[in-house]
Amino acid sequence: MAPKIDVIDPIGYERNGVPHEQFRWLRANDPVHWHYDPNERVPGFWAITRLEDIIYVSRHPELFSSHTRTSMFEEMSDADLAAHQQMMLFLDPPEHTRKRSMVNRGFTPRMINQLTDHVHEISHQLVDEICERGEADFVADIAAPLPLYVICEMVGAPLADRKRIFDLSNQLVGFDDPELNTSMETAQEASAEIYMYAHQIAEARQAEPRDDIATKLLQPDAEGNVLTQEEFDLFFLMLTIAGNETTRTAAAGGMLTFFQHPEQWRRLLADRSLLDSAAEEMVRWVTPINLFRRTATQDVELNGKKIKAGDKVVLFYASANRDESVIDDPDTFDIGRLANPHIGFGGGGPHYCLGTHLARLELSVLFEVLTERMPDLELAGEPRRLRSNFVNGLKELPVRFTPSPRRSRASH
Repeated sequence: MAPKIDVIDPIGYERNGVPHEQFRWLRANDPVHWHYDPNERVPGFWAITRLEDIIYVSRHPELFSSHTRTSMFEEMSDADLAAHQQMMLFLDPPEHTRKRSMVNRGFTPRMINQLTDHVHEISHQLVDEICERGEADFVADIAAPLPLYVICEMVGAPLADRKRIFDLSNQLVGFDDPELNTSMETAQEASAEIYMYAHQIAEARQAEPRDDIATKLLQPDAEGNVLTQEEFDLFFLMLTIAGNETTRTAAAGGMLTFFQHPEQWRRLLADRSLLDSAAEEMVRWVTPINLFRRTATQDVELNGKKIKAGDKVVLFYASANRDESVIDDPDTFDIGRLANPHIGFGGGGPHYCLGTHLARLELSVLFEVLTERMPDLELAGEPRRLRSNFVNGLKELPVRFTPSPRRSRASH
């Protein structure tokens, strides 16, 4: 019998996590499913749940637009839509291609590898802050600050500003959660504040260039193309959300998953060569970003369903990452998984995650440091999930461990 299908209610995600049983049924029985929309102005949307179909939609931006109504599930007013449509995340080729090629140079594997020592040092600093206490909130003390510190490092933002940026990024993605935010208006105010902060960084780098990614992005590329200050500000806003939330969510969700699969934690402690494959498996299992939307630009058929021009099409990555037709034994958490064709960084195409190399580095380094310095980490209370159908996030993850001394100054 078909279950009641509702894979969009944020409260359901908060209480029960990702609705994997519903997704499993949809993949098997109705992989392109017409789903009600909580916004009464929208007749409904197509829920796409199979990996192959999501990759097809992602790689055909001429059929499925990120720009028409943006990639966000929520419907926006015309004024908000016009503002959001300027962001790279919400552009289609060829404009998206032009802007992405200009920012790509800050995110090459070579540029990211230069951050390796910084990420190690930041991870050790975070452990130093809590190691003597014997207990902590893994989200607030480890998972959340790590990517934020790294972003501050990348753009040369003073660490003193990190708390403000962190609070603003929470407001941007937490608008469904009453504890974090009460309205879309607050998210828009946070967005404007981050935008202004980026503007100050850009002005400072143009006046006094430094050896950081912000300076690199504001200088002409090999063809002489330059990001305008407005384009830089919009890019920084996107980096604050995408670069912060995804790593934070994968790290916290990954740690919780290890608590639920202690044999995999013991396996990692015994064999650190599994760190890279463990990072990939955490991203697959957690799927930090649950969904993005597209809008059909013309009538098109997908898996036997006729999608009309203007229809709302929603890609559920968390479902695709458990797709049994592509991934062997998808409901097993296996940190040694060799073939792992997950789409936790997107389904390919123009919007494949720009920060993939950075996220992999942050996760593998963080868990290397944790296995070294906190091998007996364990769950110390009830985890609390974010009320969101967008980010598969945790608000709290209480942990305990054997207290240990900070590093000596000589080891810094």
